[in-house]
Amino acid sequence: MGDRRKSRELALQALFSMDLNRTDSLPQLDEFLDQYGEDVSEPTRLFFQTLVDGVLNNRKKIDTLLDQCAKNWKISRMPAVDRNIMRIAAFEMLHLSDIPHSVSINEAVDIGKKFGTRDSGPFINGVLDRIRTQQEL
Repeated sequence: MGDRRKSRELALQALFSMDLNRTDSLPQLDEFLDQYGEDVSEPTRLFFQTLVDGVLNNRKKIDTLLDQCAKNWKISRMPAVDRNIMRIAAFEMLHLSDIPHSVSINEAVDIGKKFGTRDSGPFINGVLDRIRTQQEL
């Protein structure tokens, strides 16, 4: 598994934990990585930190965008795994210009298939594709 995929999966786990515990921070992200990220390389650690900080610092804007682009779904009703996968991908699409939108979407769909339900992949793809279309206009 590549550094960025590992970062995304760890970011999902951290954000999911914060989401379920209704908090905007983990006491120590380094401790989280030490506990859950076996032998995390420095590039993985740095990208993980970028993703988690980026989602947390932009969550209101990201959640508004997800609400707008998820037809007939409120963000509060989305499965927590899917919601946090899409938050990560939306942050990448909005703020990390070195990552093509198609890569962010494909990574999110793959991670959704791994951690979500059988419906996660198509749901994530549909919402993120609407965000991509909106961003490209």
